[in-house]
Amino acid sequence: MKLFLTDISKVCVIALAAITSFSCGSEKQTAEQKTADSLAQCIADGMPSRASAIRNVSYAAAKGDTANMTWIGGGKFLMGADEFPDSRPMHEVTVDGFYMDKHEVTNAEFAAFVKATNYKTIAERPLNPADYPGVPADKLVPGSAVFTPTPTQVSLDNPLQWWNYVPGASWAHPEGPSSSIKGRENYPVTHVSYEDAAAYASWAGKRLPTEAEWEFAAQGGKGNHTYYWGDELKPGNKWVANIYQGSFPDKNTKEDGYIAAAPVGTFPANPYGLYDMDGNVWEWCSDLYRPDYYQKSEKNNPQGPADSYDPDEPGAVKRVQRGGSFLCSDDYCIRYKAGSRGKGEVTSGSNNLGFRCVMSKK
Repeated sequence: MKLFLTDISKVCVIALAAITSFSCGSEKQTAEQKTADSLAQCIADGMPSRASAIRNVSYAAAKGDTANMTWIGGGKFLMGADEFPDSRPMHEVTVDGFYMDKHEVTNAEFAAFVKATNYKTIAERPLNPADYPGVPADKLVPGSAVFTPTPTQVSLDNPLQWWNYVPGASWAHPEGPSSSIKGRENYPVTHVSYEDAAAYASWAGKRLPTEAEWEFAAQGGKGNHTYYWGDELKPGNKWVANIYQGSFPDKNTKEDGYIAAAPVGTFPANPYGLYDMDGNVWEWCSDLYRPDYYQKSEKNNPQGPADSYDPDEPGAVKRVQRGGSFLCSDDYCIRYKAGSRGKGEVTSGSNNLGFRCVMSKK
């Protein structure tokens, strides 16, 4: 049985109102999905949705600056992975050259955007009572999803055991109102929805990468491997990405040095000079999500499908996420592996979700 969530933000707010545990539904999968994707239930499946969407907000775009970006020459590559049902078939794709941020957008960079525009992220905006019928108005509190380790080992079929909807959690207060980003200016910004990331990119004179651009860049010109860095999990017996070690979700042994996100640039760059294309935080891509898209993807500069569809949440609009996060491990979420795909509802955020930008050649 694979967990799925239907408008989890409503579940979260109702839970706050009732002071009870979260609840969720489940749905039968095909035999193939049960076998091939048994370890691939990703954190994205458990991220609370935000139904109060405020869209099409425009900001004066800054001039595109290629400082701290690297030029990716473009070319032909084999995209996808046979290991994951929604990453099949592996197919040949060609992308034009583009600039890409060397690292995920940081708290300091996002703070500059907020200072210049007075932008409010989805997590900071009031919730619309119309989206939460029956919930007392005083319980409709802005906030976001924060990973919280469980005290003991638990069944992995219910992500709501380790995800808490924390009132007041946002990019500036990653763990809630009492936390801050002071001293974490060089960490990746988190709790950003797709709308938030797209707003920043527009202001910076950039854009979010297509899924094909992201994977081409992540391969680093080395072709297909088990991981973007190669075929060994620990080359030279060293961790080269920020993922989860230990017993998920109760005990992170911190073998790679970090329990949560790491400062950008902590782990080795790939051959293109890009950091954290595996692990650390999930990264938004511009493509709408459909599990069957690779069956009919364009060969040249694919932009994703015209609409979104996720059989787990048919009514939700979702975009692709890539790269996995500090919560991915071989025990729970293996979608930090090369060619795999994540997905997220466009108004959702959490403390393991960020982004980086790209820019086409002028």
